[in-house]
Amino acid sequence: MGQLVAAEARKAGDEVGAVLTSKDAGDISDKLRGHDVAIDFSIGEVVLKNIEACARANVPLVEGTTGWKQLEATAKQIVNEHSGALVYGANFSIGVNLFYRIVKHAAALFAAVDGYAPFIEEAHHNRKRDAPSGTALKLRDLMSEHLDLDIPTASTRAGYIPGTHRVGFDSEADQILLTHTARSRQGFASGALLAAHWISGRKGVFEFGEVIEEIIAAKRHIEHKTK
Repeated sequence: MGQLVAAEARKAGDEVGAVLTSKDAGDISDKLRGHDVAIDFSIGEVVLKNIEACARANVPLVEGTTGWKQLEATAKQIVNEHSGALVYGANFSIGVNLFYRIVKHAAALFAAVDGYAPFIEEAHHNRKRDAPSGTALKLRDLMSEHLDLDIPTASTRAGYIPGTHRVGFDSEADQILLTHTARSRQGFASGALLAAHWISGRKGVFEFGEVIEEIIAAKRHIEHKTK
């Protein structure tokens, strides 16, 4: 993902000041200092270290790594203690974040009727470590706001699948399926770059959904003013 983000950034006219890998061990704060923003797609085990390094270097961070949900409270504390800035999310695809809103609305509709059993299925490439995916867990959380039911969640890890998430509502009479399929990982990079431009100059901790909400609200405001 790091190479893809760097390539997309250059294509958009942004300057890539440094690319850090697992070979850059130890404190990376000095290598980060002076940059406008950092984007991290690494592994869950090093997320807190990277968040702290960016906070100490006074560099806003876009955190695209998954598999560290249980550490969110600690991450927020680190950022706030250093007056830093962080955007994080289970998935930085703009399409997936719109999919979240569709699924949440669907769950509210099905909560009003009887006889439908919800379920979630997700599939990714065999190199993805966490299962279920962070996106599947986010979908389950959103659905649980309306459905007081156990929502079965199945995971598949095989081949080179970029990412597929399927939400279903099954009854004796019929089945409704909502599906998001990633054709490539480019969508994740585009979303991360969008968040990077958004977080520049801000302070605080934000979920990527907040970025999307603000962009949608701004678009609607402009459209309302032009009518």
